[in-house]
Amino acid sequence: MNKVIDKKSFWFFLAPISLTFIIVVIIPFIIGMYYSLTDWSAIPGATTRFIGFENYREIFADAQFRTSFVKTLIYAFYAVMLINIVGFSLALLVTRKLKTSNLLRTAFFMPNLIGGLILGYIWQFVFLEILPYVSELLNTGILGARWLSDPDMALWSMAIVSTWQMGGYIMIIYIAALNSIPKELIEAASLDGAGALQKIRHITFPMVAPAFTVSLFLTLSTSFKMFDVNIALTGGGPARLTELLALGIYNKAFTQANFGEGQAQAAIFFGVIAITTLTQVYFSKRKEVEM
Repeated sequence: MNKVIDKKSFWFFLAPISLTFIIVVIIPFIIGMYYSLTDWSAIPGATTRFIGFENYREIFADAQFRTSFVKTLIYAFYAVMLINIVGFSLALLVTRKLKTSNLLRTAFFMPNLIGGLILGYIWQFVFLEILPYVSELLNTGILGARWLSDPDMALWSMAIVSTWQMGGYIMIIYIAALNSIPKELIEAASLDGAGALQKIRHITFPMVAPAFTVSLFLTLSTSFKMFDVNIALTGGGPARLTELLALGIYNKAFTQANFGEGQAQAAIFFGVIAITTLTQVYFSKRKEVEM
């Protein structure tokens, strides 16, 4: 009798969430997959024809889509690398029992509470006005680089902004993992004469391996879906050479009113993100076992 009640309670609490997920995610996804096979323009009164895989053929023949795809891969690599390095370094810093550790945690996490569009416009001012001024003042050429006008530098600029925004969030994940390491292991390593780097390499890294898996998954999926910072910081310019996939899908659908092809791009985008993140989780889990 209790098992029957437990099952009913389980489905009673699960039903609203499941229904919401189906309505908000599953049904729109299926409808979107159908529209990716049509010439839907979203113009009132316009007829929508079923054209099969024509949109997908157009996508793979589109040079701009290939450019956006490559740029997204490059940006994702930069962002994932920087965010995790900075996040882990900050976590190591604030777990060293400093008097200001709580204040530092709050300060490092604060940028994550600011919207990406606002961050993009703030950092646009920093890259275009403040850094050139400081570079001229100090007579250093590095700070005066063409941060947003050079396509390669623009990708680094977006990665820097994303790191400033998300580094504190990833720091919290690493802090939780670092605090779960048994103090006895650290003390035993100290008694055996292990240095700081040896402790990090042989104790910290293996013990926080699950946190690496989670953090890599979050940063990788977020980097692939980058939109707000991209549109605020560069707008895809110059000459659409910094247009990432998410912004490219938006432009195809809403700027060019080609919702069918835009939806087809979104379907491919979904597949790329799913395959990439699942592959990353698989290999990260295997690495956890090896460590």
